Amino acid sequence: MELAWWHWMVLGLGLGLVELVVPSFFIIWFGLGALLVGVAMLVAPGMAFSAQILLWTLASVLMTVLWFRVFRHDDSKTRSGQANEALGEIGILVRAVEPLGVESARGEVRFQKPVMGSDVWPCLADEAIAAGERVRVLAVDGQILKVGKY
Repeated sequence: MELAWWHWMVLGLGLGLVELVVPSFFIIWFGLGALLVGVAMLVAPGMAFSAQILLWTLASVLMTVLWFRVFRHDDSKTRSGQANEALGEIGILVRAVEPLGVESARGEVRFQKPVMGSDVWPCLADEAIAAGERVRVLAVDGQILKVGKY
């Protein structure tokens, strides 16, 4: 079977279009591998079919592995459930907090960046703290933060 350089280019562009329809971010690497084989055949015409397939496979797998292991960062993951990362964080009270035992004891604290997956959390404190004050997270008890004045 004899494939010309433009066959690989068409295959690469076709796989790129499939990636647009099926957003898996996996097919694109096989399309780029096909484009690489097309360029290699322009530079070195007469490449054997087995060498073309080998180059396409190696390039596609290598680009896929590099993307998922090296270049892709998981910054978008939430930190839900990792309470130790919330300790010491500083936020602003958007609703005043009263000491325990008072009718409306719970307050609400807002953080500049999300903490444990959210930027606003209900909170409790051992002392009365007015809205607008800066507070530090002292402990995490389930879905409620214990805060103190900063």
